[in-house]
Amino acid sequence: MGNMATEIVAFLLTIAGWILVSSTLPTDYWKVSSVDGTVITTATFWSNLWKTCVTDSTGVSNCKDFPSMLALDAYIQVCRGLMISSVCLGFFGAILALVGMKCTKIGGSETTKARLTVLSGVHFILSGLCCMTACSIYAHRITTNFFDPLFVAQKFELGAALFIGWAGSVLCILGGLVFCLSLSEGFSIRAEYTYRGSASFAPTRTKLSKTANSLPKEQVEPSRQFGRNAYV
Repeated sequence: MGNMATEIVAFLLTIAGWILVSSTLPTDYWKVSSVDGTVITTATFWSNLWKTCVTDSTGVSNCKDFPSMLALDAYIQVCRGLMISSVCLGFFGAILALVGMKCTKIGGSETTKARLTVLSGVHFILSGLCCMTACSIYAHRITTNFFDPLFVAQKFELGAALFIGWAGSVLCILGGLVFCLSLSEGFSIRAEYTYRGSASFAPTRTKLSKTANSLPKEQVEPSRQFGRNAYV
């Protein structure tokens, strides 16, 4: 029962993390223009993995999609691939978790369900690592340009999407680790039952041997006694 409750908690953590990771991909504010050192701000520039936009003082936004994928900076292409991989890994991890959890009636034997649960945990861990890597690469590029004194173009700050992605990746990794550890708990319980069974069998053999030693010699060795009476 405890193992089942642990799997349910892990499933809730991973699903919440996967939802946050999935919502990070289309979120607008991956980076926002910095107002540090400016007196009057007439427009706000912001970008994500798919487009760059500008919002004027009246609240009207004008966006422009990136014209060519091959002409993009390498870090944006890497972040796109990692985020899409993270969403896909989390999706397949959720399916494997639903099949492998003990509270469901599908998945086959207990051994098969345990293997599916661990495989689901591995998927969620990889999903969290992909998202964390993508957000970290994007944030590193922003901070590098921000603190570079020779960079004279528009400087940006970290957007809300990066923090959402980091939170979702942490939840996915934690839930995946709990899924993987649930298998080790199952093995430890099974080993304990095996040890108890062998321990309960050992006193039985000892008791039988003591009973045999307490019997009279005539009852223990009836064939030898019979042979002795035959010659009397």
